[in-house]
Amino acid sequence: MSAVDYTMRREYLSTIELEKWANLNEIQRNGICIETAEDDRGKRIVASSKVESSQNQDLLITVPPHLILSLETVWVYAKSDRHLLEVLEAVGDYSRTARGAILIFLLLQITHNASAESDRVSVSSPWTQYIRFVPPEENLPTFWSEDQRALTAGTSLEAALDAKLRSLEREFIHLSDSTSSIGWCQRQWWDTGTDGLSFYDWKAVDSMYRSRALDLPGTGHAMIPYIDMASHASGDDTVALYETDADGNAVLIRREGRTVNVGDEVTITYGDDKGACEMLFSYGFIEDSMTFARGLFLDLEIPDDDPLKLAKTSIARSPPGFKLFESGGFVNWDGDFVWLVCVNEEDGLDFRLLQTIDGERELKVFWKDQEISPSSAFRDFLQVEQLWDVFQLRAVATLQSRVEQQLLALERAKASSPSMKEFHQAFYPHLNITKLRDLEEKLMVQAYEDFEHKVCTPRTSLTWISD
Repeated sequence: MSAVDYTMRREYLSTIELEKWANLNEIQRNGICIETAEDDRGKRIVASSKVESSQNQDLLITVPPHLILSLETVWVYAKSDRHLLEVLEAVGDYSRTARGAILIFLLLQITHNASAESDRVSVSSPWTQYIRFVPPEENLPTFWSEDQRALTAGTSLEAALDAKLRSLEREFIHLSDSTSSIGWCQRQWWDTGTDGLSFYDWKAVDSMYRSRALDLPGTGHAMIPYIDMASHASGDDTVALYETDADGNAVLIRREGRTVNVGDEVTITYGDDKGACEMLFSYGFIEDSMTFARGLFLDLEIPDDDPLKLAKTSIARSPPGFKLFESGGFVNWDGDFVWLVCVNEEDGLDFRLLQTIDGERELKVFWKDQEISPSSAFRDFLQVEQLWDVFQLRAVATLQSRVEQQLLALERAKASSPSMKEFHQAFYPHLNITKLRDLEEKLMVQAYEDFEHKVCTPRTSLTWISD
C-alpha cells in the first residue's frame, strides 16, 4: 500500500481561537500567550508580561489532568465512545501502547471533524477542537518526496527513514485489515473516494505525536495541549521545565534564575542528549548551536560467510548495529550486537535445537557449554575470558570497517547528489540535511581515527570500548 494524493478534509483554527479554547478548558496561564512564529512555521509560546527571577512567579502554565492525552486517558475516553472503543479493540495489542492508543484517538478526532453531521462518529471532546490548531508536521522527513529523501544518502537518517516508512506502512495496513469489517470504518475510511482515509493521514497523526509527545513525570509519554506549542532550546537556553504537580496537573515552570521579558519566547528542551539525526527525524530541524552530531546509529550485517549467520540472526535481541557517541573527548560506541558478530564456534559459541516439554523445538544459545538467554548482555560473558583483548580488537576492526564504509557512501552521495541550491526555495529542510552531513562526517572521521589508535596500541587503549 502506498501514499495517495487525497486526505481527510481538515479546517484549522486561528491563534485567537486557541486562547479562547484554553480559557474554556481552564488552562491557567501566568503572563503567557501563543503567537504565530515569525517564519510562519507553526506557533510558539511567548511572555506577555515580564517575569523577574526574584519574583515568586515560577508557574507559567497549568493544564488540568483530563486534558493530558496518555494511554490511560485514551481508554477512559473509550468508556463513553463506542467508535473509539471498537477501533482500539480491533487493532489488538497495538492499542495497549501509548503511541498506538494516542494515534488512533487523534485519527478519530480528525474523522469526527471531517464527517457529515448526519454520519458523525466518535464523541466530541476538548481534543476534537484542539486538533484543529495542530496541522501535520510536513517538515518531518516522513513527508519528503523520493527525490528529497535521496539527499539523506550516506547519513544515518537514510536507514532510519526507510525503516520508519516501512513501519508506518505496516501499521496502516494493520489498521485497514483490522477495521474493514466495522461498518462505519468501511464507510468513512476505506470505501473508494477522495475523502477517505489515506496513508497521508496516518503519517499526519504520527507526526503530531512524534514531534509533540513529552515524557511527563508520573504519566509517561503523553501529549499536553498548549504546553506542546513550546519550541526546543537546549542547555542554558532552555527557559522552562515541564512537570507534574501534586494534583496531577501538567505544569510549565520557569527555570530558576531566568528572567523572562515581554515578547521573549518560552522554550523547553526536547532532550539535550538527542543527536542531530534524531532531532531532524523527530522534529524536522537541527539546532543552529549544534556543532557535533552527538550520536548516530549505524546498521551492521553478519557476514554471509559466517556459518552461524542464520542462528545469530534468529536469536539476536538487540538492534542489528551500534551507536557512536561523543564521550570525554573521544568517540565511544555501544551495541551488544557487535559482540555477536565477532565471535564464532571456535571461540565457544554454540547453538542447539532442543525439544521443549510441550514437544516444540526451540533454538538455544550456549557459551562454552553454558546456556545463556538471548536477551543477556553477551559482552558480560566475553569480558571475563582470557581472549577478551582479542575480542575487543575484532570488535574495533569491525566498527572501523563499517565506519569507513559509511564515510565512503557519504562522500559518493555528496559528489553525485544535486546541488542543495536547487531545493532552496521549494524545500526548506535542505539546510538541515547539509548540516547533518557535515556533523555526522565529523563524528565518523573522529571515530575512525580513535579506532585506528586502539588497533595500533591495543594493550593500553582498549579499556574504553563500549562502556
